[in-house]
Amino acid sequence: MDQTLSNYTTNTLPSSNPDKRLLTGPNPLTATNPLTGSNPLTNTNPFTGAVSSSMNPLQKQPYQQHQQQLMGPMSNPVAQQLLGMTTNALPHQPRQQNHLMGPKSNPMLNSMMNPMRTPMHREMVSPAHNRMMQQQDESERNSIFSASDDNVIMKQVMDTHIPDGTDVDVKPLVHIVEEILRHATITADPASPVAHTDVAKPENKSNQTNAIVMLNSLSHIIDRLACEMAFKCLTGGDGHTTALALFHTVSNFHWDAKLVLTLAAFALNYGEFWLLAQIYSSNQLARSMAILKQVPMIMEHSAPLKPRFDALNKLIKAILELTQCIIHFKELPSMYITHEVPAMARALNTIPTAVYWNVRGIIACASQITSLTSMGHEYGLSSTEMQSWELSTLSLKINHLLEFLKKQLEECHRVVGDRKEMDFRNSFNQLFDTIHIDNMKILKTLISPREDILPLYDGNTKQRVSLEVLRRRNVLLLISGLDMSRDELSILEQIYSESRIQGTRMEALYELVWMPIVDPYVEYTEAMERQFEEMKIQMPWYSVYHPNIINRAVKKSIGDRWHFRNKPILVVLDPQGRELSPNALHMMWIWGSTAFPFTSAREEALWREETWRLELLVSGMDPIILNWVKEDKYIFLYGGEDIEWIRKFTSNARAMATAARIPLEMAYVGKSKKRENVRKTITTINVEKLSYCWQDTALIWFFWTRLESMLFSKIQLKRADDQDMIMLQIKKLLSYDKDGSWALLCKGSQILTNGHGSTMLQTPVDFDLWKEHIPNRGFDSSFKDYHDKLHVAANNCCRFEFPIAAGRIPEGMRCPECHRLMEKYIAFLCCHDQTGLLEPY
Repeated sequence: MDQTLSNYTTNTLPSSNPDKRLLTGPNPLTATNPLTGSNPLTNTNPFTGAVSSSMNPLQKQPYQQHQQQLMGPMSNPVAQQLLGMTTNALPHQPRQQNHLMGPKSNPMLNSMMNPMRTPMHREMVSPAHNRMMQQQDESERNSIFSASDDNVIMKQVMDTHIPDGTDVDVKPLVHIVEEILRHATITADPASPVAHTDVAKPENKSNQTNAIVMLNSLSHIIDRLACEMAFKCLTGGDGHTTALALFHTVSNFHWDAKLVLTLAAFALNYGEFWLLAQIYSSNQLARSMAILKQVPMIMEHSAPLKPRFDALNKLIKAILELTQCIIHFKELPSMYITHEVPAMARALNTIPTAVYWNVRGIIACASQITSLTSMGHEYGLSSTEMQSWELSTLSLKINHLLEFLKKQLEECHRVVGDRKEMDFRNSFNQLFDTIHIDNMKILKTLISPREDILPLYDGNTKQRVSLEVLRRRNVLLLISGLDMSRDELSILEQIYSESRIQGTRMEALYELVWMPIVDPYVEYTEAMERQFEEMKIQMPWYSVYHPNIINRAVKKSIGDRWHFRNKPILVVLDPQGRELSPNALHMMWIWGSTAFPFTSAREEALWREETWRLELLVSGMDPIILNWVKEDKYIFLYGGEDIEWIRKFTSNARAMATAARIPLEMAYVGKSKKRENVRKTITTINVEKLSYCWQDTALIWFFWTRLESMLFSKIQLKRADDQDMIMLQIKKLLSYDKDGSWALLCKGSQILTNGHGSTMLQTPVDFDLWKEHIPNRGFDSSFKDYHDKLHVAANNCCRFEFPIAAGRIPEGMRCPECHRLMEKYIAFLCCHDQTGLLEPY
C-alpha cells in the first residue's frame, strides 16, 4: 500500500474518545465519493429510506448517478476499496477495523458530507432546537402514505419478491422471538443495570416441537440473515440497501415469512447481547465474551443511554405488534373471506409496504446495538438524542401502518364473523333434525362448547356446575331477556315448586335452565349485570352462569327457529336433545305441571279435553269463584277501568237479579294493561263495596296472561280458525279488553254470553223489556237473546295487539264478530300504558 494511504490509516484509527476520531486532513477519496459518508443513523430518512439532503439517492436529479446511489456504497469501486472489500485488502490492511465500522466512526467524514451533522453543531440539527427541521419532519410524517418515494422503494422491493410456493407456519418462530425480546430488558438504575421481572413460564411442548421441525430447514437462512444484517450495520450500509439485500435472501418466501425470518435473525444477535448483559457478572465465560462486546461499560453507563433504550423498546414493541397483525391476515379462513373483500384487498396491497418498513425498523434496532458494541458507550452518549429521535420517527411510521392494518383486520373479522354466523344459523335447524345418543351435543351448542368452564349455576346449591347434570334429562330452556317480570318469575316458581312437591318421580322428569339473552349490539352495563345477578339468585333452578357465555350466533339462531324476540319462551328438549315443543310456556301458564312432559302432542291432547267453561278461565286461581261454580250461582266476571261504568253495571245487575230472583255474584278481574289505573279502581270498588274483586294485581296479570297464552297456544298449533268455539270466545274477550269495559255471564261453570260494556250494561237496564220471556224461555236464554239483539245492532269492531317481542304473530286473523278478514296495523305503545298510535300496515 502506498505511503499516503498508510498515513491516512494510521491517523484515523479509532480512539476511546469520539471527539478525537477526526481526520487530520481531508481525504480526496472520501470527499469525492459522498456515498461512503452515508450514516444510516443520522443521514437517512426513516419514512423513505433515502439518504438525506444531497445524499438522498431517491431525490437526486438524473445526472447525479441515480441508479448507482440507490445501490449504496457497495456499488462504487472506490467505496469498496475504502471499506476494505477488495480481495487483497481484507487479510492484511491495518485499516480493516476502521473500514468495517464504516463512516460512522469518523465524524469528520460525516461533516464533509453534511456540515450540519458535526458535533459542534449538534444543537442545530436536533429536532427540539431546529424549527425548520421540525416543520420538515412534520411534513414527512403527514405524507406517510402519499410520498412518491414509497412508490420507488416498493418497486425495488417487489422486484425481489419471487415466491416459489414455499409456505411456512411462522407462529412457533414468532413465539420464540417474542420470548427473546420480552426477556431482553434494561432499566436505567446504575445499581441494577439489568432488571428482568418476568417469571419464567413453562414452555409449550407443542410450540417447541413445531419450532424444532421448522428450524431444521430454516436455521441456515436465519443465520445468514443475522450475519448479513450484522455486517451491513458494521460497514455503515444505509437502511434501504440493507433491506433490499435481506429481501433478496428471502425472495422465495411469502411476506409474513420474510418478516418473521428477518425478525428471528435480529433476535438472535439482540438476544445474545442482552443474555451477556444479564449473566456476565455471574458467569466467567459470559464475562469474557461481554468484555469483547464492551457490555460491562455499556451497562455501567446505562442511565444516560435510557432515552435511546426507551425509543428502542418502543420501536421493537411496534414491530412485534405489526408482525402479529400481518400474521393474523394469513390466518383468516379463506372459506369465509377472499381477496375480493374490500378490506382484505386493501390489506394485501399494504402488507408489502408494512413488511418493508418493519424490516427497516429491525435494521435500525440492530444498528443501535452494533454501534454500541463496536464503538463503545461514549459514541452512544454523544448521539443519544439524534438516535432516539430517529427510532421514534420509525416507530411513528410503523404505528401508522399498524393502525391502518388493524382497521382492515377488524373489518375482515367482522365479515368472517357474519359469514360464520350465517353458516351456523343455516346449520342450526339441521342439528335438531339429526338423531343423537343424548342431549349433550345440543346443549353444548346452545349454551357453551367449552370444556374449561362450568357454564351453569345451580340455584339450589348456589354453586357452578357442568352441563353433565343435564345429561339424558328432559330439559326446559327458559329463554328470556333480563327484564322478565317479577309476576312471571313468581308464577313460574310456584309451578316449578309444585312439580317438585309431587316427589322424586316428577323431579327426575325434567330440569329447568334459564338462558339469559342480551342483545349482542347493546353494551353490557353494570346496571344490567346487577339486574342479571338479582334474577339469577332468585331462581331455584339452573341458570347459565353469565349471559356472555352464550354465543352471538346462538342468540340469533334462537330468534330464527323459535321466534324469540323479547318475551320469555320455554323450549322443551327430550333426553336425546329432540325438540318437543318450541314454546311450552303457554301450556305451563294454562295447565301448570299437569302439562308435563310439555310436548306439542300433550298440548293438543289437553285442548281436546277442554270446553268453553269458567274453570278454564280462572283455573285454580280463586277458590271463592270455584265455590260459586259448585253452588251453581249466576256469576258476572267483568273488567275495565271506567269506574262510572262499573257503578252503573253493578247496581243495575243487582237490581236485575233481585227482580228475577236469581242468586248472582260479581267479580272484578281488572284489565290486561294500565296496572296503576286498575289499582285505583280496586280501591274504589272496595270502599264503595260495589262487588268482589281480586286484590292482588299479580293475579289479574296472570288471568290475562293465561288468556293470551290460550290464543298463542292455538296459533302455535295452527288451530286459530273460526270453527274453534274456544278460540272464537278467547278472541272476543281479548278484543273487549282493548276497547274498554266488558262483562261475561255464567251459570255455574257454563258461560252463557260475553260482550262489550255498552251492551252488557244495557241488558240489565232494559230488564223490564225482556223479563216477560223468562217464564217460557228461562232467565238464561232470555238474557242471552236480548243481549245478542243489542250486540248485532251495536255492530262493535274488534282489535288485537300482538307485541313484536311475542315472536309468533299470525299472518292473518278473522274478526270473531263478523268473521271478515281483519286489517293489519302497526301499533306504537309507550311504556306508560297510554293509548297506542295506529298506522295502516
